[in-house]
Amino acid sequence: MLKKDSKGNLAEVNPLRTRKDSIYQKGTNNIFRISRSKLSTFIDCQRCFYLDRVKGLKEPSMPGWSLNSAVDELLKKEFDEYRKLKKPHPIMVENNLNFIPFDHEQMDKWRDSLKGGISYIDKDTNLEVFGGVDDIWFDKDKKELVVVDYKAQSSNTPVEEISYLSSPFHQGYKLQMDIYVYILREMGFKTSDRVFFLVCNGEKSYDKFDKKLNFTTKLIPYDTDISNIKNTIKEMKSVLESKNIPPINKSCEKCMYLEAGKKFI
Repeated sequence: MLKKDSKGNLAEVNPLRTRKDSIYQKGTNNIFRISRSKLSTFIDCQRCFYLDRVKGLKEPSMPGWSLNSAVDELLKKEFDEYRKLKKPHPIMVENNLNFIPFDHEQMDKWRDSLKGGISYIDKDTNLEVFGGVDDIWFDKDKKELVVVDYKAQSSNTPVEEISYLSSPFHQGYKLQMDIYVYILREMGFKTSDRVFFLVCNGEKSYDKFDKKLNFTTKLIPYDTDISNIKNTIKEMKSVLESKNIPPINKSCEKCMYLEAGKKFI
């Protein structure tokens, strides 16, 4: 992907981060913010995480997922209407869930990671872990919060719980929800282990487009596991403070791409 300025002219790429607050300063023990996505990066590849957060090497940019974002935005507006009414959304009724959308004055902030999202400061490491949730529902029976993530896709394969959760492409989705539940509990909220993916599948079986996409929706439950997140955060702090770059992860495409490029050059 080529970088261009606002006039469409080619612009020089700076592969390094310029904001000081995005680069970890060793030995200071100042509060350092770690997004949910960077925590996921650390779990996937410590080397890529280190190069980014300590050395300031930016990943190449990607275009936004505009159709997915449109679905997210419309769903948020739809659920906000039921949030105001304090009534269950039809999909909750359809799935026999005694839920309503959770109403909180910070909801808009919690859903936008750029505004802070949900967050807490880990006292042992001074790392502030944060992320933006799609939605939070309230279980009226158990009096606890339920995290919900919207997922838009288009597949000819029916959306089923076992195949959806076992897909190698969806393991990151589950980790994402583990982290959200962990953060909310650290914030002091009683939060359910069970979360939901609201999967919106764009159907391809229609004969014509007719200026609209038709979606089927399905709730996929997932029982989170937060047992190792605390230890992961401690390990992440140790890596941030390390003088040595973590070894190459041979299962990481980015690591192997960079290494192969160095050899060719």
